[in-house]
Amino acid sequence: MRKFGVPFWALAHVFGHDPMYWYRLECGLGRFSVVGTTVRQAELPEHLLADEHHQTLDGQKVYIATTVGSGCVLGAEPAEAAGADDLKDAYSVFKEEARDIAPEYAPKTVNIDGWKGTQPAWKALFPQVIILLCFLHAWLKIRDRAKHLKEVFAEISRRVWEAYHAPDRRSFGQRLRWLRHWALEHLSGIVLENVLSLCRKRDRFSIAYHYPGGHRTSTMLDRLMRGMNRYFDHGQHLHGARDACRLHCRAWALLWNFAPWHPATTRANNNWRSPAERLNQHRYHDDWLQNLLISASLDGYRCPRPQNP
Repeated sequence: MRKFGVPFWALAHVFGHDPMYWYRLECGLGRFSVVGTTVRQAELPEHLLADEHHQTLDGQKVYIATTVGSGCVLGAEPAEAAGADDLKDAYSVFKEEARDIAPEYAPKTVNIDGWKGTQPAWKALFPQVIILLCFLHAWLKIRDRAKHLKEVFAEISRRVWEAYHAPDRRSFGQRLRWLRHWALEHLSGIVLENVLSLCRKRDRFSIAYHYPGGHRTSTMLDRLMRGMNRYFDHGQHLHGARDACRLHCRAWALLWNFAPWHPATTRANNNWRSPAERLNQHRYHDDWLQNLLISASLDGYRCPRPQNP
């Protein structure tokens, strides 16, 4: 629960009952369709973001394939490895749940950070989807190597983000060329290599100008994944059987979508109290948990529930 920043079961001493009681209750939410429960009276997002959150399950690394759209988590499926096939299987759950709502659904764009297994996974699931490369991750590589340069780093920052904020594709390409010429004259070593690497990706970054609603950076997803990281860290990571791990990840996604914001955030969002309420512009019940459970009618599925959701 976001208000506390830790899972329900970790607060058993506050709520009473055995921790496993709350853990099982929480994981039970993971049986609902994440997409179907969250998207009730809105259109499925055309522009998505995707990334893998690294966590541990009893000390072994797992990769939580996370799909985000319209400010909501629409998928959180653990994969045992980060290869294209494993990630395809994990992200396919989002596809199945989305097509339960709209059988012909296919996103227009998806923003990814460049992890080698993510792009082929999404292309296999949605062959027509446009992959948008995250500009922020390219910048972070520069920042990590150049932040000790002080005044020079400030100038690099200004020039990189001036290029990002170019009003059109032509201006963007021109500003990257200026950045490249300046870097060749003033930088060296690994900092120069990272700046030139960003400039070489001009054509891939430029694609976003053809899709105004697409996400050029992963900022929205990163914000949500920071919450995911805090949640699982405070709960001592993932434990138990892989099926329970999967339910736990899915339950977190629904709790994130429906648990109430701080009152100040609510006021800033036209008095919608959670990401799901803001997306649907509707609430079924004033109690947020009742709102979640009503939204999960028929387990969130529109069609007969699949054998292995």
